[in-house]
Amino acid sequence: MLSSLRRWPLLLTVLFSFGLLRPGHAQQRPRTTNVPEDVRPAPQILNAPKPGTPVRDTTGLVRGTPDSLNVAAGGRKGAVETTVKYKAQDSIRFEVQNKRAILFDKANVDYGDMNLKAALITVDYSKNLVTAEGAKDSLGRVQDRPLFKQGAETYQAGRIDYNIKSKRGRITDVVTQQGEGYIHAETIKKNNLNELFGVHGRYTTCNLEHPHFFINASKMKVIPGQNVVTGPFNLVIGDIPTPLGFLFGYFPTPKTNKRASGLIIPTFGQGADRGFFLRNGGYYWAANEHIGVRLTGDIYSGNADRFGGWRGTAEVQYITRYRYSGLFSFNYSSQPTERILNTTDANTNPAYNIPRSSRNFALAWNHTPVPRPNGGRFSANVNVSSNNYYRQNSYNQRLYLTPAFQSNISYSKQLRNAPINYSVNLSQNQNTQAGTMDFILPDVSAQLARQYVYELLGLESRGRIYEQLAFSYTVRYNNTLSNSLPARQLNSGAIPLLGGSNQTSVLPVRFSNLNKLLRNSQTGMQHDFGITLGSFNLLKYFNFNPSVTYGETWYFKKLRYEFIPEAQAVRIDTIRGFNRLYNYTFGASLGTNFYGTFNRKGTHKIQALRHKVTPSASFSYSPAPPSARNNPAYQLVQLDGLRDPSTGQLYSEGQTYQDNRGFLLPRFSNSLFSARTTTEIRQLSFSLQNSVEMKVRNSNDTTGTTPFNKVSLIDGLDFSTGYNFAARRLNLQPLSSTFRTQVARKLNITLNANFDFYQRDSLGNNKNKYLWQQDKIKLARLSTANASLGYQFNPTQGKRKSAIPRDVAPVNDPSLGSPTRIDPYEDYVDFSIPWDLNTNFTLSYADQGPLPARNNRPRRGPYTAASLNLNGSVKLTETLRFGFSTNYDFVNKTPAFTNLDITKDLHCWQITGNWRPFGPTRGYFVTIAAKSSLLQDLKLSRNKTFLNY
Repeated sequence: MLSSLRRWPLLLTVLFSFGLLRPGHAQQRPRTTNVPEDVRPAPQILNAPKPGTPVRDTTGLVRGTPDSLNVAAGGRKGAVETTVKYKAQDSIRFEVQNKRAILFDKANVDYGDMNLKAALITVDYSKNLVTAEGAKDSLGRVQDRPLFKQGAETYQAGRIDYNIKSKRGRITDVVTQQGEGYIHAETIKKNNLNELFGVHGRYTTCNLEHPHFFINASKMKVIPGQNVVTGPFNLVIGDIPTPLGFLFGYFPTPKTNKRASGLIIPTFGQGADRGFFLRNGGYYWAANEHIGVRLTGDIYSGNADRFGGWRGTAEVQYITRYRYSGLFSFNYSSQPTERILNTTDANTNPAYNIPRSSRNFALAWNHTPVPRPNGGRFSANVNVSSNNYYRQNSYNQRLYLTPAFQSNISYSKQLRNAPINYSVNLSQNQNTQAGTMDFILPDVSAQLARQYVYELLGLESRGRIYEQLAFSYTVRYNNTLSNSLPARQLNSGAIPLLGGSNQTSVLPVRFSNLNKLLRNSQTGMQHDFGITLGSFNLLKYFNFNPSVTYGETWYFKKLRYEFIPEAQAVRIDTIRGFNRLYNYTFGASLGTNFYGTFNRKGTHKIQALRHKVTPSASFSYSPAPPSARNNPAYQLVQLDGLRDPSTGQLYSEGQTYQDNRGFLLPRFSNSLFSARTTTEIRQLSFSLQNSVEMKVRNSNDTTGTTPFNKVSLIDGLDFSTGYNFAARRLNLQPLSSTFRTQVARKLNITLNANFDFYQRDSLGNNKNKYLWQQDKIKLARLSTANASLGYQFNPTQGKRKSAIPRDVAPVNDPSLGSPTRIDPYEDYVDFSIPWDLNTNFTLSYADQGPLPARNNRPRRGPYTAASLNLNGSVKLTETLRFGFSTNYDFVNKTPAFTNLDITKDLHCWQITGNWRPFGPTRGYFVTIAAKSSLLQDLKLSRNKTFLNY
């Protein structure tokens, strides 16, 4: 066809004049030909029009400025506004009289952002109409059904009629994807605004040609990238029509990179204690591309005239690329404190969890910055709530069981071109069981990095010893508020006090108690100066490091004691003012490394063993004040006439007096910073570290680049102890030991033990005598020990667990506005791993001493803790998976927590079940739900939980 066209230039000129062909635009399957191209000059134009005179061509269009064919198209646009590119695998037939082009077999037409593929495509330029159809094979099956693409939209249909001028079309037997959903329709009409109007349509999130479920509607309108609106509809599951439906339907279909505001449909259900409910319904507002706001709430019907309560949630999520992201949420709940619905269910319904208060709240804020060089870093992690909010409103067992929450807001910065960095922190610690709250407002610190003296003096480096002289400085200011009023006791309560309480009390946090909270505050400041004298090599193999430190602590409160003879008690007063404690320490450390190596000759599997030993010793010295009376950390108080209640002896005659002049009482007890050491210290410490490695021949190496592999047999076998020459008794410190190893990259073993060197009396207290000084000679006694073993079972066949290919959980929600889930039992499950099992066993030992058991003093066993933790999962079939997590306490002989779950994948649906048979969070969840986030409320759930919902 193409060869004959090239032989007839006159026919080409006619086709060009009709606008059917343009050079380089009509493409066909290349064919071999020996006919040379037409190189004749263009024919001379006779009777050329005068300049400025409009002349019409054969199509009736006004010619103007010359185009690539020297044929003008000026006064107005033609029917075809842009280039039409088309090709076909078999052939293209042109009907010049009818102004049509027919493309046969795998035809393809491109027009602007429109692409059309089909078995047969007809382009009618007289009507500006493009028609596409499929073709039946010998078995009657339709092949190459029309596939229409325009921009990001795709339509597959039985027949397509599209007007390239008006951009309107009619599509029959169509399937198109809109967001996460799919539209099936008998007939769809498309207008120039790209809106679709369907008849006998079906909307579904199942991607099969014959979907498992769909929403059946006689009429629907689709606005791509925005929503799908239907008339009356009903839900069809497995080709079975159900009565579930409504008078109209509205389904948002936002683009993957676009968010939209809209309603959040609530979940309907019934609570065992608060009646029917609508949960997690509200509105999502996409304020702009950086901020999303989600407002939701729950409401409960209650019983008769008693209201069941409500809960409101406000979430604001924000993100700025390359700078920061964050989420702020506030929850407020109101519920009755008494059960308003009774039950006769005695087996499956858990015990009623009585709310401790009718109103409670929870506030959370998380702000994460993106690190930038030479820039400040502001971060926040805030979690503040009523003491019982999560125990009354959360399904999450971790939040339910957590007794304490921490919050922190910080800002830190490294000064540019300066060795100084600083940070400001605001923090809060909350214990939900004890009701205590501690606030640090603020904690400010600044550090001066190590500075070498010769550099500050502008000297050149000559390799002298004095060039290693350097210093550093750190300062810290802290102010703490607490609602916990500490108990005041002297000598473990043996010395009576005037006023105060010998028990800790909790002050409610409210504005009326602000003065009491401020009086209970603690403020302090610490200064630390470090002087590095250098690092020296002794005898070529030993590294010697001397150092000097100086520190000060500033207090703004101190305690003053006064003994009242008439009351035979001590009065304590808090005195405000500036107080200063200081200390300085001289220290030095000496260390080295040596190795023991064993090599084998030949081609053995194990080629060599290496034992690395790192011994080190350090000595520190801190002088004491001249006398106890001059010790600024203590006050010397005489307790004349006061007797020790345990012995009946006068304190003035006891050994507790310092130089028989009085009793030493601390001035800064319960202060923010513990008092620096005010007694003499001459401490000599020892440590010994060991590691063993093995060189193994690599049987998988065929290139000779890595003939051996290193395998660690012992990661660490460490010992440490010390001796204080200045201590009056118990100079030798306990021996601490640690053993760490890993077997086959799966079994992790960690052992810790502490050994004591002193004898004990009948009460279990250490005597100032060594064990080897007794009749039955011993070197040391095991006082405490801990063991931890963990093993990972998985079908990796020698590979690391991290090497298993894992699917990434689908992201159904946009980057902003993803809600905080209140139903954690609907988590994503990975079906790519056949099975997985993790085990961990922990054991703790403590020497209980020689005291025998009595009725009022039971004796515990030496094993204070022993527990086994198991968690794992197994894929029973390609679509069915079972998982579990459990713990057993061998000391108390009870399971601490057990969680069983099962998941069934139904392609576009999923069934999840979760059962917690015992424990404080016992209950069960069963849910069958559509996977798509667009239909997240299309689900059926049944649960009985620790919250009785």
